[in-house]
Amino acid sequence: MIKKIISCLLVTVVIANLCCCSGAPAAAVDPTVIDGYGEPVKTVNAYAECFTIYEYNNGDAMITTNDGKAYLISDSAPAGLSADVTVIPHSPDLIYMAASAVMCFYDAMDRISDIRFSAIAADDWYIENAREAMENGDIVYAGKYREPDYELLLSQGCRLSIQSTMSEHVPKVSEKLNELGIPVFVDRSSYEPHPLGRCEWIKVYARIAGCPELGDKLFDEQKKHFDELDNVQSGDTTAVFFYITSSGRIVTRKAGDYITKMIQMAGGRNVFDFIGDDNALSAVTLEPEQFCLHAKDADIIIYNCNISGEIHSIAELTAKNELLKEFRAVKNGNVWCTGRSVYQDIMKTGDILTDLHTVFADTGEETTYLYKIS
Repeated sequence: MIKKIISCLLVTVVIANLCCCSGAPAAAVDPTVIDGYGEPVKTVNAYAECFTIYEYNNGDAMITTNDGKAYLISDSAPAGLSADVTVIPHSPDLIYMAASAVMCFYDAMDRISDIRFSAIAADDWYIENAREAMENGDIVYAGKYREPDYELLLSQGCRLSIQSTMSEHVPKVSEKLNELGIPVFVDRSSYEPHPLGRCEWIKVYARIAGCPELGDKLFDEQKKHFDELDNVQSGDTTAVFFYITSSGRIVTRKAGDYITKMIQMAGGRNVFDFIGDDNALSAVTLEPEQFCLHAKDADIIIYNCNISGEIHSIAELTAKNELLKEFRAVKNGNVWCTGRSVYQDIMKTGDILTDLHTVFADTGEETTYLYKIS
């Protein structure tokens, strides 16, 4: 009996040791709790689900994102701060911008001067101020996000790298930047389910830039466009939003995509709103025959020129696929195209919604981000 008790005790000790040594889950550590910082004040987002900002009474702030990362805005790391928390200095300049969606936030804040390095060539920027800054030499090309010019970044004192989630495919880049003392912030605005959630990321970059009140103001300006159309119901006007690849396949948007939601908010209906969210991708690639089966009777065509290049006539569109000649919208001359800056200008989300409503309501008003072809 005594031997059995001793054996049980030994087994218990061994299991306990194995759990400790194997890294068994421990109680989650709250990164926002910092010794000597007091209780943080959590800000409330209107639509965004992928970030949270916490304010401390010493002027520092913590940004947490839904991928489990935490970023402390502080000029120095406080004692005892978790090694998993990235420290970003207050109002950093000399930023390496490797996330194309983020430039519009700095443009809206009139803070493009904070950007010194770009992972995107001048010709690929459709934000005019960004392109001009590169042409003038105020922003210099520092290599693609997957192959940065580390020597250039280090020699010119880069203080922050803003990356898209594409950087997660090349983790060695973030590791090297951190090794060089350059903090990395990963933008997740594209993961927001609501169009205004994407736009609300202006609050993140305004907090990093040190002008949170401006961020609130700019967000509210875009929100007003949505508020004005709050009572608009998805109508009988059907639309299809797509582009054609170089191989002839057709890429359109699924039900949960933000473009589909904006079409509905503007008073239209995406003919492919029956395609659900079976994975993380918001777009779906269809064979031409399958696409035409559902889209040929759509009232309005919105062609995505941002991906496949601008077109200026219906003839150019139908040259990409002869089947489009039989589409109702083509026959009726109701074909619209997006401007090249649509995806790089999240901070104009409200204006784009207004343009969509103009198209669906056929008000005849001038549009900025959509243009009609004939």
